[in-house]
Amino acid sequence: MTLPGHILYLLAIAALALCVPNSPFDNYSGALITVGTIGLWRYGWAATNIVRAMYYQKVAYPRRRAAAEAEYQRRGKRNHAFFLVTTYKIPAEISARVYRSVFEAAYRAKGGASVIASIVDESDRRLIRQVMTSVMAEQGAGAPAVHLQIDKIPGTGKRDALATSLRSIAALNPGRDDVILLVDGDSCVPVDVVDRSIPFFTDPAVGAVTTDERSETQGSRLFRDWFELRFAQRHVMMSSMSLSERVLTLTGRMSVFRASLATETGFIDMVRNDYIDHWRLGRVQFLTGDDKSTWFWLLKRGYKMLYLPDLLTTAIETQPKPGFFQSAGVLMIRWFGNMLRTNGRALRLGPSRIGSFTWWSILDQAVSIWTTLAGPASVLLAAVFVSAWILPVYLSWVMLTRYVACTIIMGARGRSFPISYPFLLYFSQIGGAFIKSFVLFRLDRQKWTRQTTEGRGAAQGIAQRWRAAGSTHMHALAVGWLVLGIAYIGGLI
Repeated sequence: MTLPGHILYLLAIAALALCVPNSPFDNYSGALITVGTIGLWRYGWAATNIVRAMYYQKVAYPRRRAAAEAEYQRRGKRNHAFFLVTTYKIPAEISARVYRSVFEAAYRAKGGASVIASIVDESDRRLIRQVMTSVMAEQGAGAPAVHLQIDKIPGTGKRDALATSLRSIAALNPGRDDVILLVDGDSCVPVDVVDRSIPFFTDPAVGAVTTDERSETQGSRLFRDWFELRFAQRHVMMSSMSLSERVLTLTGRMSVFRASLATETGFIDMVRNDYIDHWRLGRVQFLTGDDKSTWFWLLKRGYKMLYLPDLLTTAIETQPKPGFFQSAGVLMIRWFGNMLRTNGRALRLGPSRIGSFTWWSILDQAVSIWTTLAGPASVLLAAVFVSAWILPVYLSWVMLTRYVACTIIMGARGRSFPISYPFLLYFSQIGGAFIKSFVLFRLDRQKWTRQTTEGRGAAQGIAQRWRAAGSTHMHALAVGWLVLGIAYIGGLI
């Protein structure tokens, strides 16, 4: 259902709006004005990022690419590329596709390439060598040599795997402008990724770049739609942030780093052993979120981090749980935990050090938790204490604004969208905000989707149980103050 579904959707919006009698909300005007003001701020912020993204994609980025490639050609030197691929508990058919893409890209690299594979299972060693032999045979007799090194480690987590193999690369003495591509074991890289990303490193201030992504999702239709929408939103936000030359994350699926930086002892140590000291939770050791650690290390030292929208990495996603909502919840807890554990220290760097727009964007990620929840909380209070007619008004407004947002977001992709997208967008916004509020008070709770590595705030001992109770208390208190504030503004108390 494509066009008929959209027509029915728009008719439903009109029907909901027209069924409401003359406004019964006069006694609640204060809250409506407040929520409207918050809404204007949120929509204004979204519009700002959309305009910035369009300018970056159409004007700024083509100029940057042309200048970078011209400088690279002028130098005449071809830099070496190191592919670091981490593989753990990934189906053989996916690993074969990923390593095929890596070896094809490695053989296309004009400055030569090395592949460092970090594995846990011995069966992966055989698979990797088979794929390399197959790709090498396809290249013919004149193919350049590609160095393969396999690092076998215990299954102690991705951070250990990255640190071990980064030390292996450091031992190979990479040049200043050589690059390291950190590749997840379920992500296929573009075949021309090396020669199209290396020119940007002619600017000595560039520390890393990351690429556009598309999802190849194995799971329910709703789960596939959700991932495709998230990647479309990512495309807009990454483009907007890259205009200020600092993206907000260096995606762990595939990002390219300056080798001389990624092999520094401090960089490797942060990947291996990152943490924050929390006033209530104590020392929180990072188990997940290596992409946030690498990002913060470069951000703190003032390096540029760019987005390349014309290179497309394919992420092969699998649904971690049987149900859509259960799967989305598990993933969002991990994603938002990584974000919130790092954002506080990034804010403390200050706008003068990381740029005003970057600093404000990080601050907005924290503030938007509560501004996003303010809307539905205000509507629910009005429905209970003033008039239930506010529910169809709010529903029609949500349906309209999310439909417009999806039209703009997918328009940037040059694609149409199924009518499930507006509902998924609203779910991501409201459900995501509540999950962020949950994680904000439980920063010590971490778990990988595939790995058994896990950190919990409430497992053993009196101290752990006390911290868990404190987290629940503070979360409930924060939500309670939000509701009381909205009720006060609305004149209900």
